[in-house]
Amino acid sequence: MSNYLVATKDPYFSAAQEDRSAPRTRVSIPATLRVSGGRGFQTVIHDLSLSGFCGAAINRLQPGAICWLTLPGMEALQSEVIWWDNSLVGCAFDKLLSPIVHDNVLARYQTSPSFRNIC
Repeated sequence: MSNYLVATKDPYFSAAQEDRSAPRTRVSIPATLRVSGGRGFQTVIHDLSLSGFCGAAINRLQPGAICWLTLPGMEALQSEVIWWDNSLVGCAFDKLLSPIVHDNVLARYQTSPSFRNIC
């Protein structure tokens, strides 16, 4: 079976092709990202939603890898790598971000209006 056929049977893949699970907002947030079992590295988060984020990651991160995102002044948030492409990584949070926390982060770091599919 081709990889495409396998991917299209994955509910997350199908949903991502039609609609994001939450609106993404462009931001520029300095943060730390650490893959489980690895060392943390400095990154910049380029977009954020209740369900995940897109950020800079020079080294290839494998889809399915568990990682921890630490935003300034917050505890580390567990997430899973969904994709990596050309030094950008897209991750889904293990637990949805609280709308209150999300709004507070956006109030500090938002750079443009909310939009979809930037990464």
